[in-house]
Amino acid sequence: MSKTKKLSLEKKHARTGFLFILPWFIGFLWFYGKGLFQAIRFSLSKMEMLGSGGYTLKFVGLSNFKFSLLEDPEFNQILVSSIKDVVIDVPLIIFFSLFIAMLCNKKFKGRTLVRAILFLPIILNTGAINDALEVARTAISGGVAASSSEVALGSAFDINNLVLMMENLGFPVAVLDYLLQAISRIFEIVQASGVQIILFIAALQSVPGALYEVAKIEGATTYETFWKVTFPMVSPIILTNVVYTIVDSFVDSEVVEKAYEMAFTDFNWGASVAMSLISSAVICLILVIVSKLISKKVFYYN
Repeated sequence: MSKTKKLSLEKKHARTGFLFILPWFIGFLWFYGKGLFQAIRFSLSKMEMLGSGGYTLKFVGLSNFKFSLLEDPEFNQILVSSIKDVVIDVPLIIFFSLFIAMLCNKKFKGRTLVRAILFLPIILNTGAINDALEVARTAISGGVAASSSEVALGSAFDINNLVLMMENLGFPVAVLDYLLQAISRIFEIVQASGVQIILFIAALQSVPGALYEVAKIEGATTYETFWKVTFPMVSPIILTNVVYTIVDSFVDSEVVEKAYEMAFTDFNWGASVAMSLISSAVICLILVIVSKLISKKVFYYN
């Protein structure tokens, strides 16, 4: 009589997780599998429109990819610039979101209103309102990135004087450049942090209060409590927010605009799809690297 092999707790959790995402996976294959196949087909072909309203595809191999990477004068620069923006924005968005979430998780008058205001950019990020926000963002970025005669805090303080002073004190130039770029993009960072703040608030509210009571009894300071209790408990959501932020940063990046322009202005459909696939591959590579690095530090509380 054969004995049934019992599954370990870890394997049971893995099976439960697989069953949880199985409907999504089936839907992905059903709705997006065909589209992905068509995208690859278009990227390897040259499309010509017919007078009757149809189109024909002529197989050209990797010509569209070679054109995108080696011949187009803008695509590589735009792709590198988009990756650079992600490197700048993602850490700032995560730290800002966690900081604001911790403030909003405390009890104070008007807390619900503050949470709603922080989430408004996500709701209002459409149409004319988005255009108005873009004008404001440009004004703020231009003010910070302008020349020394244009950038002043107050009537007699020049931000370049502060930068020069910090350089003379031995502050790393690379860190200064990063901070200046972060300041110039502060509007975008705040606007892109709505979903992350909500997720962090949910994570903070799920932390067992007994852990904070034990930390207080043991005499832990606020600093120690954050790094020993709060941060480990919200680390799974940090990974989730990093993945979401990276993908969200590329959705509205200049790479997407370049691919759109290539398709509907230059009518080079094959190159447009090739650019989209290249950027998607870059996103996937970044996500794999980042997920591997962060997953090593993620703490899962059972």
